[in-house]
Amino acid sequence: MGSDAHVVVVGGPKSLALEAQRRIADLEQRWSRFDPRSEVSALTRYAGTPVVVSPETLELVERALAAWRLTNGRFDPTVLGALVRAGYDRSFDELGPKVSGGESDLRSGADAIEIIANTVRLPGNTGFDPGGIGKGLAADIVADELRTEGADGVCINLGGDVRVEGTSPSGGAWTVAVEHPELEAAFARVGIARGAVATSTTLRRAWHADGEARHHLIDPVTGKPSTSSLTFATVVSGHAWMAEVLTKAVLLNPTSTSPFDLVEACDASAFAIDHNGRVFSSAGVDAYLADPLPNLIRRSVAHAS
Repeated sequence: MGSDAHVVVVGGPKSLALEAQRRIADLEQRWSRFDPRSEVSALTRYAGTPVVVSPETLELVERALAAWRLTNGRFDPTVLGALVRAGYDRSFDELGPKVSGGESDLRSGADAIEIIANTVRLPGNTGFDPGGIGKGLAADIVADELRTEGADGVCINLGGDVRVEGTSPSGGAWTVAVEHPELEAAFARVGIARGAVATSTTLRRAWHADGEARHHLIDPVTGKPSTSSLTFATVVSGHAWMAEVLTKAVLLNPTSTSPFDLVEACDASAFAIDHNGRVFSSAGVDAYLADPLPNLIRRSVAHAS
């Protein structure tokens, strides 16, 4: 998953924070596409053949396929080949600001993934990359397990995908600060009693390859980094995996003047920002915000272009 983790546990046994750390590391080991020993890497390596996977990885693939169907293909867990061709062929920490486009003959094929009992079979010559849904699902799994094991409250933050449940340290709702890469202070503060907040942006995991500016969000229609006018999206939903998927759906919505159709259909709320700094929001999002959203963001001098 390649992200920093921040865990807050309220009440319960003192061992829970360490258990959360171990569980996150376990899921990272199962799901990282950069670890050749992971189950996700095995799915790609043995594409065309059924691969026995753990219950956790089976759930990950099931959620990814549900997301693919829900978004009508805007979220696609089989764009690994396109990511490699865009230059994202290693952990982002190792990528550097300028790289050469990679080579891969892997193609997309989410529609032909087969799940039978405890096995997953990708179609031949197809790669699987859970992307952000892995962070979201991991946050959901760990939060639910900690509550089951006795925590009064828990907050799991995996690379900006946040899941909260139960009592916060203050005894009230949890407050999640939403940060924008081009702003010095938090852009918004979201208050929720339970549920999830996920943020995706094309401004953070970005690089140059072969003289072109590129980023990690692949448009499945073109097989290349998205050129949508929207560059930042935050979604509030019941589960982090769903919130993460819906951020991608917002950023890849072909109708950027009304990008929240799927969000509202899923009883979620969202806001987004375009490349000019204009702010858009869905119906109902104001109920979660500590302060009203501005119509336009003012970038910090250090990041202004």
